[in-house]
Amino acid sequence: MIKVDNLVKEYGDFRLDVSLEIPDGTVTGLIGKNGAGKSTTIKSILGLIRPDKGLVTINGREVSALTNSEKCMIGAAMSDSGFSMYLSAEDVIHILKKMYPLFDEAFFRKKCSDLGLPLNKQIKDYSTGMRAKLRVLIAISHKAQILIMDEPTAGLDIEARNETLDLLRHYLAENDRCSILITSHISSDLEGLCDDIYMISDGKVVVHEDTDVILGSYALLKMDPKTYDNLDKSYVISTRRDHNGVTCLTNERQFYTENYPDIIIENGNIDDLILYYSQNDTAESA
Repeated sequence: MIKVDNLVKEYGDFRLDVSLEIPDGTVTGLIGKNGAGKSTTIKSILGLIRPDKGLVTINGREVSALTNSEKCMIGAAMSDSGFSMYLSAEDVIHILKKMYPLFDEAFFRKKCSDLGLPLNKQIKDYSTGMRAKLRVLIAISHKAQILIMDEPTAGLDIEARNETLDLLRHYLAENDRCSILITSHISSDLEGLCDDIYMISDGKVVVHEDTDVILGSYALLKMDPKTYDNLDKSYVISTRRDHNGVTCLTNERQFYTENYPDIIIENGNIDDLILYYSQNDTAESA
């Protein structure tokens, strides 16, 4: 289990102050606009930066106190890091064999073949999609029980995205106690993979919901200003006005379906959470 307990990290005017948990066998999504604090949270979990306050533990042990063998149980795919672009996948194999006692060379070689990743070509000559698949493959090739995936499908076409996500799905199917923390700006990736979602806005967790709840209970309510004035706003989270009328985000779809049959109600999704919670300059809190 990953547990982030009152983690505080300050950079100038920015302050991150979050708590979250990723139990064993759970895939958790971390969302929010750029600069919200997602990367700082992930780097704190990986021990790449030291919190100003709070505690980050993995399987009950503080991250800074993890032994080398315990660190080997963590796999990470970061969008802004990796092996030198002048190495080949064959070079990477030799490095991983020395780094990880449980590195599965046969699995790695087979997946390189399946995914069209040439072993002897330098990484700099890979396409964006090939590099993304290689990052994920490196993270899962040493029997990791905790995976940290930072934007693993960013900038990929639909085929490369599906292949990358399939790597994770197959790994989960074979390792049912594995935990994954994943960030992505592509809501459909998270909706099809994650058990629950945390949303960070301005350095704080503003939403934590099961993915099924977001897709089943959250909704957009669309109406004219007069209808909005008479609306019961008990379950309205945020409201936006434009030339087409008023749109509200709610987490109680059923209430408005039963009591307001004349307003337009559309399914809510992860993109709506980011839009309505993050863009406070054009949204008004209910």
